[in-house]
Amino acid sequence: MSLRPLTLFGIMISMVTGVALGIVGFRAWLDQGSADQHGRAFEEVLSHVHANYVDEVDKQALVTSALTGMLKQLDDHSLFLDTRHYRDLQAETSGHFGGIGIEVGIEDDLFTVIAPIDGTPAARAGIKAGDRIVAIDQQPLKGENLVDVVQRLRGDPGSPVSLRIQSDGETREVEMTRSVIAVNSVKSRLLEPGYGYVRISVFQMGTGPAFQAALKELLRNSGGQLQGLVLDLRDNPGGVLQASVAVTDTLLDAGLIVYTDGRLASSKLRYRAARGDLLDAAPVVVLINEGSASAAEIVAGALQDHGRATVMGTRSYGKGSVQSVVPVSGDQAIKLTTAYYFTPNGRSIHKAGIVPDLPHPRQDESRQAFDARLLAEAVAVLKQHSADRLQARLL
Repeated sequence: MSLRPLTLFGIMISMVTGVALGIVGFRAWLDQGSADQHGRAFEEVLSHVHANYVDEVDKQALVTSALTGMLKQLDDHSLFLDTRHYRDLQAETSGHFGGIGIEVGIEDDLFTVIAPIDGTPAARAGIKAGDRIVAIDQQPLKGENLVDVVQRLRGDPGSPVSLRIQSDGETREVEMTRSVIAVNSVKSRLLEPGYGYVRISVFQMGTGPAFQAALKELLRNSGGQLQGLVLDLRDNPGGVLQASVAVTDTLLDAGLIVYTDGRLASSKLRYRAARGDLLDAAPVVVLINEGSASAAEIVAGALQDHGRATVMGTRSYGKGSVQSVVPVSGDQAIKLTTAYYFTPNGRSIHKAGIVPDLPHPRQDESRQAFDARLLAEAVAVLKQHSADRLQARLL
């Protein structure tokens, strides 16, 4: 069984953002027009196609297609964002967008619900983990890719959508009305007295402060001190660079968190932790899997390099490139790969991923059974580290 998860709220942001990209040269190139050889060739082809193609073609659509092709051929993460996609990206990084509220991935070559988000149309309609989506608005999904499926599930709040769901050998139609989805990227609870659990589903602009608030709440509920923390980054597609730095900084007392390197001087950046570990060096276990990417890998890699956490699970996705989002023509943008990032020890995880200290693959078991087993073993690791830490102090 192969699981390649991406989230509805993370599909457009499975990237690390934040490196400033100089745009003066790009706009100067555009302004050169016919004075530039490449610009002349582009204008000639555009004019010829617009005037002579067998069917009438909208000139703006031709330009958009050309720009899309230009960025797409560079790598899997560079994109031209038209007005709609740019608006979606801005909404997703803030955590508010229109949709039905599910995490969806591809399992056994079928579009599979990973989990509904509490309080959303999907949860109210009874959609559950493991449900297979085979059609949207009566249109079968065979041959579709995940990006297109996610885009069709999204939409303006108040608009209707119908899903054909296969579950437990039965097929049913589910009618829903899209609503504004406000994603809470950080959830936390006590697994048992003294041992906390924090789940980060995506790195948004407010994830850093939310993570700190969650830890403080866990500390209050534990009498001011935690014996250990499980940080769950599984199926986290990444997000905002600064958010991953803030989360890591919360658990480090000093040192390098991540650095980026590229052609431009502005892409050569180093991020360091400030003084103060909120957990006072209490042991941490970080959970990752093949759906942990980008910003999630920055956190796991930094904590692993500093010996601050034990990483458990399976090898992460391996996205170590940095994308900068630059507005062009007012309401459009380009998302361009401008650098690669490296862990404190100089490791590039691009197409390699983070290798866990303790491999923990899912066996032939349900997701619920696997989660229970994984968390139990994570707590056992934390307890052993706590005992070792206490013994070291006594010596």
